[in-house]
Amino acid sequence: MAEEDDARIRILQSLRGKICEAKNLGPVSGPNRLKDLCTFCTISLDQEEVFRTKVFDKSITPFYGEDFFFEIPRPFQFLSFYVYAKGVFQRDLPVGKVSIRKDDLCKYSGKDDWFNLQPVDPNTEVQGKVHLEMRLNEVITDNGSTGQHLLVKIIECKELPLISGQNCDPYATVSLVGPARSDQKKTKVKKKTSNPYFEETFFFEVTRSSSYSKKTFHVEEDDIEKLEIKVDLWNNENLAQDVFLGETRVPVKILRSDHIHKAWYLLQPKGTGSKSKSDDLGQLRLKLNYIEDTVLPSACYTPLCNLLLKSPDVKPISASAAHILGDIFRERYEAVLPMVRLLLYHNRFVPFVSAVAALELDNTQEANTIFRGNSLATRCIDDMMKIVGKSYLAVTLKPVIDEICDSNKTCEIDPIKLKEGDNVEVNKENLQVYVQKVFSSITQSSSNCPPLMCDVFRSLRHLACKRFQGDPHVQYSAVSSFVFLRFFAVAVLSPHSFQLRSHHPDPEIARTLTLISKTIQTLGSWGSLSKKLSSFKESYMYDFYKSFQEEKCIEKVKKFLDEISSNVNKESSRQEDAVVLKEGEVQKRTHGKKNFSKRNFKKRWLRVTNRELSYHKRKGKEALCTISVKNIQAVEKLDESAFNRKNMFQVVHSEKPLYVQAGNCVEASEWLEILGQVSRCNEGRLTTYHPSTYTAGVWQCCKSQSSNAAGCKPCTITMLANLQLDIDCDREAERIFSLLSSNESKLQNMEDACASMAVYQGPQREQEEYSKFTIQEPKETFHTLKQLRNIMEELRRQHNSRNNITAQYGSLDNPIVGKTS
Repeated sequence: MAEEDDARIRILQSLRGKICEAKNLGPVSGPNRLKDLCTFCTISLDQEEVFRTKVFDKSITPFYGEDFFFEIPRPFQFLSFYVYAKGVFQRDLPVGKVSIRKDDLCKYSGKDDWFNLQPVDPNTEVQGKVHLEMRLNEVITDNGSTGQHLLVKIIECKELPLISGQNCDPYATVSLVGPARSDQKKTKVKKKTSNPYFEETFFFEVTRSSSYSKKTFHVEEDDIEKLEIKVDLWNNENLAQDVFLGETRVPVKILRSDHIHKAWYLLQPKGTGSKSKSDDLGQLRLKLNYIEDTVLPSACYTPLCNLLLKSPDVKPISASAAHILGDIFRERYEAVLPMVRLLLYHNRFVPFVSAVAALELDNTQEANTIFRGNSLATRCIDDMMKIVGKSYLAVTLKPVIDEICDSNKTCEIDPIKLKEGDNVEVNKENLQVYVQKVFSSITQSSSNCPPLMCDVFRSLRHLACKRFQGDPHVQYSAVSSFVFLRFFAVAVLSPHSFQLRSHHPDPEIARTLTLISKTIQTLGSWGSLSKKLSSFKESYMYDFYKSFQEEKCIEKVKKFLDEISSNVNKESSRQEDAVVLKEGEVQKRTHGKKNFSKRNFKKRWLRVTNRELSYHKRKGKEALCTISVKNIQAVEKLDESAFNRKNMFQVVHSEKPLYVQAGNCVEASEWLEILGQVSRCNEGRLTTYHPSTYTAGVWQCCKSQSSNAAGCKPCTITMLANLQLDIDCDREAERIFSLLSSNESKLQNMEDACASMAVYQGPQREQEEYSKFTIQEPKETFHTLKQLRNIMEELRRQHNSRNNITAQYGSLDNPIVGKTS
């Protein structure tokens, strides 16, 4: 049983951040000056590109403003950010790069830093690992004397980079390096593979020691400190110069303690890269947040989850574990998110946030300041709306946001910001049309509002009316302060942050969205606070708002707010809308083709909803093929050898399997995760699958001749998660544990404050540590804190007991970082 539990430990990596801007970009090779070229940035895991910004107009100080987030599905050495100058009639030109070793990412996590760009040198662009075996053999020479041969076997390589988007043609050179040594051997070239299997052995003669005996022999002491084996990996380019893929150096002295040495080594860059002043190439500003979660088996987190999930029932709510967590991390907005996700998954969010909102309202003196601060209640509801309302935003706003961004009409109405030739009346008309479309889309969307959001709004409305019984507008302001100010207006302002657009908008479009967002906030408040036109600061905005019929807008807003927060239940008979879970460009294997040539793969637009999987010739075109998710029997990786391509996966269904190549490892992992989740509960799911193809009358993986033969490999067990909310409870619990562990001093301060308040029964003292926390019942809060501390201690023990179960150094999962030149 213990072995099964250990097997379920997961190491999960994710990266979130922002490519902010660059400055003082220097010259690039070629005839063009950089200020005459457009630039863009890419992100690479080692040498695999996983993200790309849009191309920025000509500037040596471009503002990219691109947010990114992705799960990291594989081990890596370096996270690199490249700046390229966009070529017009030639290839893109590298300006420079920022390369951060994985072990150093924690130094920059959570920070906003400027990084000097370094030159892009082919000798430093490496990726992959090599499996070596070394041993010393005793040999008898022709004259009868005894000597030694050093045997070096190149077994295989893994994860070599793609060359121009295709698998490489790798070979290895093996050299014995030392004084007066220049021995070099070469393997055969392996065609079209990133995981070549060489299994080639080479022999090198080494000096016999004068102290040789029949029992033992060693390399001569003078030589052993100087001899090393150097392995270089190359891509065979035929007519062009071969491309360096990486190297590793292993000192022969390693055989002193071990007659046979067999291990995996990470490929390293050459130390001969050209040096240049980093200031010459410019700087790049990055904001990074790298997280690595070691997720234990589910049973380990049961006590922590149970304590958090009973929070809504604790009286007072401030003594609950969930409230304590929010109180301790009051200044860290993202710290509440894992708790919110956990409560959402177990349907405990509404009672908890209702109790927290009631506590906040008790401390609110004026109705016009309701839910205006950055409190625990507002943070929880903000996170909930972003998670639950993702598809609601897409259905409501994406069509009109796309129209605004694609049509690119000028909407500036501030006289100070008008450009020469602008017509303010035309601009005002453009803006009014856009605002009316956005406003109508919102106020007519109540039927699409997620039931959970409606439940929260209904509770907020009830609590606000109960707290401020004499105010007729508070029932609306309690809801509009969230749905208009914190949800729709924010999504209009930053559509890329809500996956409504793939990139940050251009400055002119961003200005248009700012004006629309500002107007939507105001129109939303008309129905709740009876705000009058005379209260606006900018005269140009005052004139613009006069073009709207105030009474009609108020009526529409109130009707919308009533519909999303009233006690009237939504029609349950309405068919659930199809929600797009993922879509993007892929390479699809053409059915019925017998050879594996490049032309048998075609670009297609793949799209998966909660109902069906389909592929299209291009985005927006009619589906060429549609597969019901209920008919998906398995979604699994394909061996690279199946088509000599990386990042391949297969969708097994009632007809022929669908073979797909994703753009990179991140994309492939996301497709596998989403398709696996959406089909996890299908009745016809397979338990085994074939990791290769059926060609020439046999399965290439197991050589079975029947096309209907059962699979030869167990199917992946998909972790239980909420598909619509994308929640992994064990991972969220681990994040909560990590946050608490890194802030134990705050837990101790709160515990001390509770103890002090419980003992001292006089008037409340204004001590600094008291003001940091919400402590209504010191004894109850102290009891919860003690429970948290005990649970953390047990989880820490579980982590420590499993820390020793790590992959052996030199194994495939934990390769040795070899020497460099």
